Amino acid sequence: MKTTALNHIHHQLGAKMVPFAGYEMPVSYTGVNEEHETVRKHLGVFDVSHMGEFFVEGREALNLIQKVTTNDASKLVDGQAQYTCMPNTSGGIVDDLIIYKFNEEKFMMVVNASNIEKDWDWINSHNSFDAKLSDLSDEYSLLAIQGPKAVEAMQSISPHNLSDIKFYHFEVGEFGGAQEVIISATGYTGSGGFEIYFKNKDAEQIWASVLEAGKDYGIKPIGLAARDTLRLEMGMCLYGNDIDETTSPIEAKLGWITKFNKDFINAEALKKEKENGPSRKLVAFEVMDKGIPRHGYELVNSEGESIGHVTSGTMSPSLKKAIGMGYVTTEEAKFGNEIFIQIRKKQVKAVIVKPPFYKK
Repeated sequence: MKTTALNHIHHQLGAKMVPFAGYEMPVSYTGVNEEHETVRKHLGVFDVSHMGEFFVEGREALNLIQKVTTNDASKLVDGQAQYTCMPNTSGGIVDDLIIYKFNEEKFMMVVNASNIEKDWDWINSHNSFDAKLSDLSDEYSLLAIQGPKAVEAMQSISPHNLSDIKFYHFEVGEFGGAQEVIISATGYTGSGGFEIYFKNKDAEQIWASVLEAGKDYGIKPIGLAARDTLRLEMGMCLYGNDIDETTSPIEAKLGWITKFNKDFINAEALKKEKENGPSRKLVAFEVMDKGIPRHGYELVNSEGESIGHVTSGTMSPSLKKAIGMGYVTTEEAKFGNEIFIQIRKKQVKAVIVKPPFYKK
């Protein structure tokens, strides 16, 4: 099993460690609810160094990115990031990812840890362009510093004016005593903050600097369990749960990152699906009765007929109620519609709502 450069520190902190996407990762330190609340109200730091970093460089770097992703990367300016996905040829999604534009001939693609090898092979198989690919996943570490106190707390360890970095933009420079750090105003929690990319050799120094800078702001290390509850409260998709090789971006309500003003893999079929309307849709729901929805549970209508399945579910630490997402037939996918979760022999009532669940 792989380990991140900070693995020994998580062990020292007494984190509960679990296998995740081929890595040994901290799932929690003090408990998911406490860690979740720390990020919502104060500040938390996640080691998410298991994520993959591919660099795409050369004269036709943009052409390759445009071919393999659904969003329009030609709209990016230097220092801007973009959420997108890579479609396969059968209507599904190879992965969802973030593109970072450094300049016209240099981009970074940040992919999910469990998909690094698959994504690398996929992109390379479509590289008929004058573009050079480098997989630097094993050389980079990544910290997500998330929460409402992030800008204020981290300003002391960077000469950059952090409040000037707009959402989904980034700068490269000094941070936590290290150079050439990518300081990105992105995240997966909905509570603001930064994602910081740097070489493994700087990991311990930056980790220590971040914790020191955040000391007076209530910073704590946060595990992957709270990362999951935080993203679910925001209605954000998790690859392998809410989207995968069998779900289309149209079904997953990712039409906003699927731009048909360019040619990309399987564009024609996805355009047709958008025009005709998908047969099922990803919906968000709040549970009205007692019971927690889990991945794979069946969803039924008021007549008890199967209409889909749960993809993600949890007891929301912020809302103190059970929430979830899942695919249902298009006719059932209306806001306010009552659906039922089959939990063992019981049908538990839920209502379809508009995400995000958590409103600031």
